[in-house]
Amino acid sequence: MYSSCNADEAFNESPECFRATPGAKLSLYDDTNRVMYSLEPQALATGHLGDSVTVRGTLDGETIHATSLELMSIGLAVGQKAPNFSLHDQFGRTQSLDSLKGANGTVLLFFRSADW
Repeated sequence: MYSSCNADEAFNESPECFRATPGAKLSLYDDTNRVMYSLEPQALATGHLGDSVTVRGTLDGETIHATSLELMSIGLAVGQKAPNFSLHDQFGRTQSLDSLKGANGTVLLFFRSADW
């Protein structure tokens, strides 16, 4: 996000948060705590506008002095084969990757949570 955006705008993914304005810097929005943090050095954040990232560094007030910034990877890559698993469905029946596999393949969707 850009620093010209506040936490409420970031939470709502307002277009202003992704628009460069004079004097605005790239910032990190923590959607868990709904807090905006300044990032230093800016060079680490360049090219990651709107990406979900993991930042490592030290926190000084509302500024993160970053030592590394990495893209977050959640789940499987597109086309990557799912590992074998078994779990209970909503009816208590055990399902596995093989039992869910259809003639044209399988689409799995795991819904982690909702921020209501």
